[in-house]
Amino acid sequence: MPNQKWYQTTYRWCQTNLAEIDAEICDIEFWKQYWEENQIQGIIVNAGGIVAYYPSKYPLQYRSKYLKGGDLVKTFTDAAREKGIRVLARMDINRATKEFAEAHPQWFAQDKNGELYSAGGRYFSCVNSGYYKEYIPMLLQEIIETYRPDGITDNSWQGTSAKQICYCENCRKKFKEDTGLDLPEKPDWNDKAYKVWIKWSFQSRLDNWDLFNEVTKKYGGEDCLWLGMVNANPVASHCALYDIKEVGERSALIMTDHQSRDTLNGLEQNSLNGMLLHAISGWDVVIPESMANYVRGVQTFRRASNPKLETQKWIQEGIAGGISPWVHYVGGLQEDRRQYDNCKDIMKWHLENEEYLYHRTPISQVGLVWSQLNVNFYGKDNSQLRCAEPWRGFTRALTRARIPGIPIHADHISRYASQLSVMVLPELASMTDDQVEAVENFVKQGGSMVYTGATGMLDEWGDPRKTFPLDELFGIKRRTKAPIEELKAAATEDWEQFSLHNYLRLKAPGHQILQDFENTDILPFGGQYYEVESDNLQTVATLVPAFPIYPPEISFMDPDKKDSGLPMILCGDTGYGGKVVYFAGDIDRRYCQYSMGDHGDLIAQAVRYALQGKETLKVNGKGYLDCRLYRQEKRFVLHMVNLSGANQFPGLLEEEYTVGPFEVSVKAEDFSAKQAMLKCSGKTVPVSYADGWITFLVDHIDSQELIVIE
Repeated sequence: MPNQKWYQTTYRWCQTNLAEIDAEICDIEFWKQYWEENQIQGIIVNAGGIVAYYPSKYPLQYRSKYLKGGDLVKTFTDAAREKGIRVLARMDINRATKEFAEAHPQWFAQDKNGELYSAGGRYFSCVNSGYYKEYIPMLLQEIIETYRPDGITDNSWQGTSAKQICYCENCRKKFKEDTGLDLPEKPDWNDKAYKVWIKWSFQSRLDNWDLFNEVTKKYGGEDCLWLGMVNANPVASHCALYDIKEVGERSALIMTDHQSRDTLNGLEQNSLNGMLLHAISGWDVVIPESMANYVRGVQTFRRASNPKLETQKWIQEGIAGGISPWVHYVGGLQEDRRQYDNCKDIMKWHLENEEYLYHRTPISQVGLVWSQLNVNFYGKDNSQLRCAEPWRGFTRALTRARIPGIPIHADHISRYASQLSVMVLPELASMTDDQVEAVENFVKQGGSMVYTGATGMLDEWGDPRKTFPLDELFGIKRRTKAPIEELKAAATEDWEQFSLHNYLRLKAPGHQILQDFENTDILPFGGQYYEVESDNLQTVATLVPAFPIYPPEISFMDPDKKDSGLPMILCGDTGYGGKVVYFAGDIDRRYCQYSMGDHGDLIAQAVRYALQGKETLKVNGKGYLDCRLYRQEKRFVLHMVNLSGANQFPGLLEEEYTVGPFEVSVKAEDFSAKQAMLKCSGKTVPVSYADGWITFLVDHIDSQELIVIE
């Protein structure tokens, strides 16, 4: 595309995340060769902050003791320019040395007793102090004027966490001026002042984001960007106090730091990362993601190589979601040299298929709604159980069912309303009035809804609503008037504990949501629930109350309580042309915890019911795949990542195996295709067209397949 900026065409990145000793031992000739062999277009080089790798004129800027008159920033920058590679200077500005803190104690975060917060021998700077407002801008100016980088990035720009209230004079004064309140006495979600402080803290970070961009553009030109790194997991606790949506809307290039795969979200988390950030910022924004080559997990080993297969699968998933690969090494010299070979093949593949991986828009009818506000004010100190597990239950169920979905921020429901048929709200308890109104408008325009648990029961501060507008919209009456306070984690293996030994009684044989359950009257549940009733909607399943597990002689359902009559799944017409499904039982949370296929099938069939036949993709065949469908002007692009073997131990992968064959159908009423090119296996297969569907066969998938239909 003509007239594109540098940040719109730099797709493959490398970061040699320098350790202090690298000022003495790093071999730049090795890295020049590495960049060339791995098709690198942009690098991130450590500059200043915690450690400076150049001779700064500011005496309190700590320099690597191994620098010895050298200048590693110049070494890397000159080498990159020689190769035609773009450069971002990396900062880490959230802490400094004891000497610095003693010289400017008013610039550092303090606890209530006036003691400075510290970790690892360094002291945390205050985001509202002169350190951020005066000193860092001077450092940025120095680096830009000396080395002329294309931009600046920072992985720890956000300051202290939500558990570390700063009581320095800067914060006391600014909080009082901005809110009229005194700082909260302690982190306490029952204290309105603490909730106000949370929102105020988010804005303080955004103010610094805007300030730093003013500085970089002043000294480096309009295209010199300041880019703080963000983690894209929408249901993490975000104690870092930055707002993903606000950052994404400000960023012409989004640098996302999401190196660690976890057992909750699995490898498919990475395609969701890309979809979520693109949904915020736009589908043409380039989003590089730092992808670790070192071992990370329950125990991290910074200097040991992560398994090549697992590293490549994480990168494949990111690319499937529109993320650009950014290979990351801790240290300029690795004794475990296996790291250097982890990404070479996939970086070459990325270059060869570049034209199919950018400037495309996703094809999906399902929006998965998230909100950082909900994570903060409903999730509070237990966001995994309250927010992350229901979210994961839906994302996993849709991946397993091969139903593409787009993560949509609750503030953007109206933006995507005309493009989507179904909105899914997994336990979105805390909602603003505007968000509730956007949902109502979507439904009144014919959209369908799937929502669960406490959705809509709290206002934007996490306080209970007097009435529940979403329930009223669908004719649901809640007997339970407040969210469940004591949510339970997954049941234990102790057979004497049976509080979650409950079931669903199926009440609508033959219903679409109960497809494939014709030969049973009950399904395992094992969860908690809200007591509701409805005269308008159909009850698909009710609660069978918990009963003993052991001994077997007493493990039976009380004949008088075999059916409590409490609806666990309600569904029906919205009255505006769409469908609604409400899960009163937390099947989404329990699917995440128990990994029971019955729960995943219920969730997937509920979404299909709400879609009313408006699916865009059908993939028939055995295997666990993550499928992402896109449209370019003259073609469809389908990315299918083989996760078979990775779904049993999410986030980990020891080996992969070939799956298939698959019959693939793509909805394309306005599109005539002649062939499907399989870019990984190197084949071209014929397509057929009938009833608005393009259909073709994929005989097998090894690691992944990128299919171009044109």
